Amino acid sequence: MNWMDYAILAIIGISAMISISRGFMSEALSLLGWILAFWLAITFMDALAAQLSSWISAPSARLVVSFFTLLLVTLLLTAMLNHLVSNLVIKTGLSGTDRVLGVIFGIVRGIVIVVICVLLAGLTTLPRDPWWRESLLISHHFQTLAIEIRALFPPELATYIRY
Repeated sequence: MNWMDYAILAIIGISAMISISRGFMSEALSLLGWILAFWLAITFMDALAAQLSSWISAPSARLVVSFFTLLLVTLLLTAMLNHLVSNLVIKTGLSGTDRVLGVIFGIVRGIVIVVICVLLAGLTTLPRDPWWRESLLISHHFQTLAIEIRALFPPELATYIRY
């Protein structure tokens, strides 16, 4: 194992520790909140931007303000819901189970983060470096996952990801 393997284990470990402290419900609702926030912001930013035309004259500024307004309001509302659900989990006595499931969520999230980094590294010359090839975790696990995921990409994009 080289330094990259230890860095990968640290990423997965830190993600698991964050998730054990927050619990599965909190982590899952947080992830859903971010997905919902981006979807709502992208879907409705044009409609909100049209409503802001009397206050903001530049169309690009209206779009930026409407996007971030929708994003932040949605994140705030989902954070409030997350707080209520987290309190409910504690009051029902399920916090131990919630934390164990949170560790699993954190490990999976850490793995996803590493796979995304390996995919992005495939766009560069990093996979040709000796430390990359000597990494046990990258060469035996994460690069294999990245190659499988690359096959799902459109061919125009997949050609740029090289290992």
